[in-house]
Amino acid sequence: MPSDFVELSLRAARSPGISQTSIPALQIIRADRVLPRVHAVQRPSLCFIVQGAKEVTLGRAVLRYRSMEFLFSSVDLPITGQVVEATANKPYLCLVLEIAPSLVLELTAAWASTGLGADSQPRAEPAIFVGKRDEQLTDAFFRLLRCSANALDAEVLAPGVIREITYRLLLGPYGRAVRAAGTAGGQVQRVAKAIERLKRDYTKALRIEQLARTAGMSVSSFHDHFKRITTLSPLQYQKQLRLQEARRLLLGDSGSAAEVAFHVGYESPSQFSREYARFFGLPPVSDAKRSGARGS
Repeated sequence: MPSDFVELSLRAARSPGISQTSIPALQIIRADRVLPRVHAVQRPSLCFIVQGAKEVTLGRAVLRYRSMEFLFSSVDLPITGQVVEATANKPYLCLVLEIAPSLVLELTAAWASTGLGADSQPRAEPAIFVGKRDEQLTDAFFRLLRCSANALDAEVLAPGVIREITYRLLLGPYGRAVRAAGTAGGQVQRVAKAIERLKRDYTKALRIEQLARTAGMSVSSFHDHFKRITTLSPLQYQKQLRLQEARRLLLGDSGSAAEVAFHVGYESPSQFSREYARFFGLPPVSDAKRSGARGS
């Protein structure tokens, strides 16, 4: 890694939190200490750690990555994440690059047109994984970060560097999983369509037949591919979306636990309370009080 990569990252992220760069697809996350777990929906992206380490949980899968590794996700996923290595003298620094499926699709088509990709058949690749970076990928990210320091470079040069990063991912050891995200009509894109519907209609009663129809699959095939790609069943995915939104509303003091339960689609406040406690570790009211005390 270039010796001034950390210094350049610190200049771009001068305080803890999420810093948006002059490149729309690029953000920098900084943490000066180990942080509690955060529940969020992970967007399709490449998370490149410059310094420190993070742990991400999706269902029963636990992924830990540090400065020699990156995290790639190809669809929206409800995760919990925690920065596990960070100090004031050595902050956690992570570059988050949004990966556009359209660019993956374009580069995959170009790659396949050479005949080199003819034997690559679409299949249900995992939607999230940890990979080891190489010198070429590291150098490309360093150049992208350097572009963000100059408005003209960000506009003229950055798109080409993003293209190069995506290209190197496609041709690297994790290329099959990355290509799956941009394969027209492939299993990942079909599941992504169902995920978009789940996100839009998460408060409604789940009908697996409707989701399967959205994905253009049979019910059994859809359920199998959805779980293989996301590690969650469609019902588990919907439940986590509901619970994350419920917690956001509760911490924002947007109503009682029962009111929030009905708002996110639960018919039984007692069931909501049980599932909330199982997922977050505390019942809704206790969690809201603890989080409020922590933030005061």
